[in-house]
Amino acid sequence: MSSFDHKTALTAIPHKPGVYQYWDADGKLMYIGKAKDLRNRVGSYFNSDRNQFNGKTRVLVSRIRKITFTIVDTEIDAWLLENSLIKKHQPKFNINLKDDKTYPWIIVKNENFPRIYWTRKVIKDGSTYFGPYGSIGMMHTILDLIKETYPLRTCSLPLTEKNIDEGKFKVCLEYQIGNCKGPCQNYQTETDYDKNIAEIKEILNGKIGNVIRDVKSVIKSASEDLNFELAHQYARRLQVLEKYQSKSTVVNSAITNVDVVSIASDERYAFVNYLKVMNGTIIQTQTIEVKKQLDESDDEILTLAMLEFRTKFNSTSKEIIVPFEPSLEDESLKFTVPKLGEKKKLLELSQKNVLFFKKEKLNQYEKLNPDLRTDRILSTMQKDLRLTQLPKHIECFDNSNFQGKYPVSAIVVFKDAKPSKKDYRHFNVKTVEGPNDFATMEEAVFRRYRRMLDENQTLPQLIIIDGGKGQLSSAVKSLKLLGIENKVTVIGIAKRLEELFYPGDSYPLYLDKKSETLKVIQQLRDEAHRFGITFHRKKRDQGTLKTELEQIEGIGKTTADKLLTHFKSVKKIKEATEKELSEILNKKQVLTLLAHFKEA
Repeated sequence: MSSFDHKTALTAIPHKPGVYQYWDADGKLMYIGKAKDLRNRVGSYFNSDRNQFNGKTRVLVSRIRKITFTIVDTEIDAWLLENSLIKKHQPKFNINLKDDKTYPWIIVKNENFPRIYWTRKVIKDGSTYFGPYGSIGMMHTILDLIKETYPLRTCSLPLTEKNIDEGKFKVCLEYQIGNCKGPCQNYQTETDYDKNIAEIKEILNGKIGNVIRDVKSVIKSASEDLNFELAHQYARRLQVLEKYQSKSTVVNSAITNVDVVSIASDERYAFVNYLKVMNGTIIQTQTIEVKKQLDESDDEILTLAMLEFRTKFNSTSKEIIVPFEPSLEDESLKFTVPKLGEKKKLLELSQKNVLFFKKEKLNQYEKLNPDLRTDRILSTMQKDLRLTQLPKHIECFDNSNFQGKYPVSAIVVFKDAKPSKKDYRHFNVKTVEGPNDFATMEEAVFRRYRRMLDENQTLPQLIIIDGGKGQLSSAVKSLKLLGIENKVTVIGIAKRLEELFYPGDSYPLYLDKKSETLKVIQQLRDEAHRFGITFHRKKRDQGTLKTELEQIEGIGKTTADKLLTHFKSVKKIKEATEKELSEILNKKQVLTLLAHFKEA
């Protein structure tokens, strides 16, 4: 237990929004948090029911020796301050939204006759930066559009008015091939150059529609003035702009200046996608990964990432499209959870991106460490099936019979979500006469777990019964007889695989058809069916052959049993040579058997 006197510390903390910090005995900052009400939030860490916390949170609380805090005016200020402090100090128990790489920006250089190019370094020199761009391809597409549409200089000459007037520079090859209008020799005025820069900034801000309207206006005026050369020049520019616009991710021109944020998470990681939309076009997008530290909720992570994105992408949008209403309260922002229409399509696009990113990242991790995949599947199954423990050991039962004859039961075993074939077992039914699936299941389950108990074997965490409520009830009956009905979880699977039945529950549990839990259950049932059918066919074939053998003159029940015991299968008896048969039968029986198979 911590020797920290949290009750005294709490008396100094006000009921106001702010940011709190936890420090350990060495004076090291461990955790930074934000709260709408500082005292209530900090006090929640020290309540009597600490079992609600995960292991890391309990460790954090046990190490707290000092609490400091900062009061702010609003909850949104608390979020922003928390984010900046986490970036600065990077405490051990906080999630970190820091990117794993530097994204590129497009820069409009702060200089006379500004150059436009891309960079990964943002320097505060008065230049204007657009980005960052999550897609290198998107960035280069925009730069290619600018290069094709606007003749700009690419040299780094100091084009001051004095240098140009003194004739210090000469035009280069870029001027000769038409990529530059030669401002270095005053062939292009700074006013004309800056007009192009203003249009380019509109495009980089996603306002390409405004530029297209201006270009159409110039074409119309030039045509009316019979300035066909200028009209042709701008008509070509219009063609390039419209071609680019058609290739852009256009949503709806009515949707202007909105952000879209979505999240996908599991027990260890969360992934957040961001789309910036202006004038119906997605101009920026990025997905980040967050490693959870203290079992943070989707609400906490989404809000923190959302504010980080808005700061990074200089977003001023008042509307944010989200998958659920966040707990963040800010009158300057409007959160929209769309149900249909264009905004719903935007959210679905964001969710599609974040799910793809999540899948790719987890696949990478699992290739490097296969145990991660096993842990994830088992955790998913535990959650989906409402289990109290990880289903590391699963057993599945299946019955087979043919017109009431040759009843058998099969059991397959999965350990760590993978088949453990050495543990598969068959049961020849001993106590059931005629076609009775319920009684067959009852016998198989009883015999299986009676033996496991006698041999002190560890029971499975999950038992699956392939059949409806009747077979499930029969299995439960046997478990009760053995006194282990409360030590294992047993479920029944109906013909519709996604329907799962629990004992005593009249309503089935439905699983998503694409879920990994359902895939594992389907694999279990298929394996049990395959394993049971294989054994059943062998037994049926033996029974059919035995009957056939006994009907041959000179081959009685004893001789038929000898043949089956020696050769094991139908195929081997029929393929046996005269010499091989002579080891079991006398000469007359051999000739009789060979003649029978030849006629057949």
